[in-house]
Amino acid sequence: MDINAYMTMSGVYLIIAFAGLVTYGLYWGVRHNRRILLSVFNALIVVVKPDDQTFTSIGGCVGGHACLYPRRGDSVVQVDATLTLLPRHSWLYMPLSFLIMRYDRLFVTMHVQARLPGEGHLIEARYAGFRGPAITNAWKLSKDTIRWGCHDFYLYYDTYGVREHLYGFLRQNPEPGAVRHIALVPDQRKGFVFMLPAAGPVECSFAPVYDWMASLAV
Repeated sequence: MDINAYMTMSGVYLIIAFAGLVTYGLYWGVRHNRRILLSVFNALIVVVKPDDQTFTSIGGCVGGHACLYPRRGDSVVQVDATLTLLPRHSWLYMPLSFLIMRYDRLFVTMHVQARLPGEGHLIEARYAGFRGPAITNAWKLSKDTIRWGCHDFYLYYDTYGVREHLYGFLRQNPEPGAVRHIALVPDQRKGFVFMLPAAGPVECSFAPVYDWMASLAV
């Protein structure tokens, strides 16, 4: 076999090996993301115990959206959750996505029946500084820097009463688990929580926040 034929065959084998690797990555990534999706949404269902729910896929295997409707008469009337996942099925794009997004992310919005007592936020300092959400009224809110578990957090509040509610939640829950941001937005009758599913069990992290917000909206 001459050198040109040898180089051609080597190239073919490399292409086949590369195609096999990409195919395996696609299969593995889709399965892994679906497993995370089911685990997260099942955890939310366990906590909320909805009478009805709807689910929508985002991009096939890069996330999903859930609308959960608690029992009639609950102080929380609707829970919207959006889970965005790293594209584990695309090994070529995964390194860039990891640099931009870094983690799987879970955003949960709780619509409440009654007005919340005031505006307040608990947000991890590192998250606030890295592509974190802008707090619209931050300039008119008081701010404390606290240590919650092993992480530094900012605590924003508009009244002393809200500050006490937030500190009370911290005393009852000394570890943030997967939680990186909690927000009370009374003007919208909403509470928000942002979590990193890889940082801890979603059910254990979400349940205290859900019960606490429900207790405030009375």
